[in-house]
Amino acid sequence: MWKDPEPGRPHKWWRSWPPPHFLLIGPGAGGCEGHALVQGLSGKPGPWPICSSGTSFQMAQDGGTFLSLPIKSHRPSDPGLPRALRTCGGPGEEMLAELGSCLLLAVALLGPGPGAQAMTGVKCGGVLSAPSGNFSSPNFPRLYPYNTECSWLIVVAEGSSVLLTFHAFDLEYHDACGFDYLEVYNGASGDKGNLLGRFCGRVPPPPFTSSWHVMSVVFHSDKHVASRGFSAGYQKDVCGGVLTGLSGVLTSPEYPDSYPNNVECRWVIRAAGPATVKLVFADFQMEGNEECTYDYVVVLGGPGPAHGHHYCGSTRPPTLVSLGHELQVVFKSDFNIGGRGFKAYYFSGECQEVYTAVRGNFSSPQYPSSYPNNIHCHWTIRLPPGYRVKVFFLDLDLEGPSSLTRTCDFDHLAAFDGASEEAPLLGNWCGHHLPAPVTSSHNQLLLLLHTDRSTTRRGFSVAYIGVVPVNVSCSRTDFQILISAQALAPLERTKVYLGSRSCAAQEVGSTFRIQARFDTCGTESQRRNNTSVIVSVLYIDFSAGGQEDIHEYEVRCEPRRKEASIHLLSGSDWLGPYAATAEHLQEAPPRDEVEALEGPVAMVTQDTSDIVFLGLCILAGVLMVIAIVVLMLL
Repeated sequence: MWKDPEPGRPHKWWRSWPPPHFLLIGPGAGGCEGHALVQGLSGKPGPWPICSSGTSFQMAQDGGTFLSLPIKSHRPSDPGLPRALRTCGGPGEEMLAELGSCLLLAVALLGPGPGAQAMTGVKCGGVLSAPSGNFSSPNFPRLYPYNTECSWLIVVAEGSSVLLTFHAFDLEYHDACGFDYLEVYNGASGDKGNLLGRFCGRVPPPPFTSSWHVMSVVFHSDKHVASRGFSAGYQKDVCGGVLTGLSGVLTSPEYPDSYPNNVECRWVIRAAGPATVKLVFADFQMEGNEECTYDYVVVLGGPGPAHGHHYCGSTRPPTLVSLGHELQVVFKSDFNIGGRGFKAYYFSGECQEVYTAVRGNFSSPQYPSSYPNNIHCHWTIRLPPGYRVKVFFLDLDLEGPSSLTRTCDFDHLAAFDGASEEAPLLGNWCGHHLPAPVTSSHNQLLLLLHTDRSTTRRGFSVAYIGVVPVNVSCSRTDFQILISAQALAPLERTKVYLGSRSCAAQEVGSTFRIQARFDTCGTESQRRNNTSVIVSVLYIDFSAGGQEDIHEYEVRCEPRRKEASIHLLSGSDWLGPYAATAEHLQEAPPRDEVEALEGPVAMVTQDTSDIVFLGLCILAGVLMVIAIVVLMLL
């Protein structure tokens, strides 16, 4: 076992190697030696071999393990290794090879980048593995040295989180913090997707809580102007704190084991800017009573009755969205009887949005730059009853699927046919191939982006439109169009027209109805794919507040077969690559919509021309027979 040369102090032994710093370690396997190895690399091509056979790698010191990370495996013969480690020093490179039955691993955790080197003779940075501690810039509280780069990796027990707070802060000021600065990372500092913020000047950074058990801090100074520097402290397993990330997880103390007695925790979830905060409970089991006065969770900052409401027992609280940019969660237990506690996800800023407009666009955080690591984002599209939601994928660039399972095990984008992750799954995607459009069966659709702790890409961009449930049919002579008035509320009938405003819809019961002959309402005959079709344009005018917003749909009829269809017209810039072609929008509506449309006006949608013609022929035949009989009798 490797011996700590300076027990109880931050480990600085890698500083003799130029960055990026690679650590290779793992237990023996197969024909490999069965003892732990630690080796360093210094710019030589390729990783040096190291053997491992577990589902995680561990960095160990006397007294226990202080870093444990999962392995992403590309080794088909070993299904027990579901993940493959990547290097922070070389983005996208997978340092993985096989030597006999040994797995070769290379991990760049501590090097902040190829240009980072500590000044000769200055000792700073290290791995901080105690449950709590303090650290500061070199020479603090005196002036820090020039041309210095320090990196601290804070690692606590797996399953815990890190709370980082600043006691003093004084660095050279610059508008973009381009001279002297301090960077805080939610994980390893080599991956810019983990960056929580860059700071300088005299205003201390806010407290930070990590979303997992690793946090990094990087201090940089240039060759001019020095100040007093900074002093900071950290601690693990914090009960409460200020949470400022785009997303994260809240759990009761010791979850999923029973929470302790006589505990009170307060979390403040703070979104950047004017954005809101969304809180979703995934698990909930506490001591219960009717008034929830013993053990309970209370959420402050939510709307209406949810504000200050106490939750207990085993019923999950509803999804809560803040009124402002903060949401406060309080957990309290009394002197006896506990439970499993709770687990909740929070989403804030550009990682949590609810869209209610009939059409729109949105994208992953920081798009088209790389999205952050360790996020779990929700975008909900919620339209009026009667609509369905159609989502078009304009761009997709995520970490690719696992080569072991060929599934999206790492970063992925998922769509759900409803407002929660419990709704039916419409699709799950990763990599860079654009999926086909997806459509909800009702008026809500949820998009979820999940990213892991390594490898980021450009992300995604989507557009959506509320698909109006239109029932279109045709005969050999005319169109019949039915639309639920509820779906278009509060639009007036004159806002729905075929060809021109003179062919506006009529309101029949709870339905907008258009019936138009082929020689009216701007219809024209065209030949497409050697087939004669009748074409017109259906307009639905959502314009409001002086802003024009008119949706255009092409209505087609093939008279010989009496088949009608409706398509989103080309030329819609917001649809990106889909703007070049008409997009077919006529899917079978849900059964309840069909029944609603087929109520008192069902006869309008039926083509009765053949029946009428046949009836007239029969009537003419009967009259002829009667006339012949009458003549014979005379």
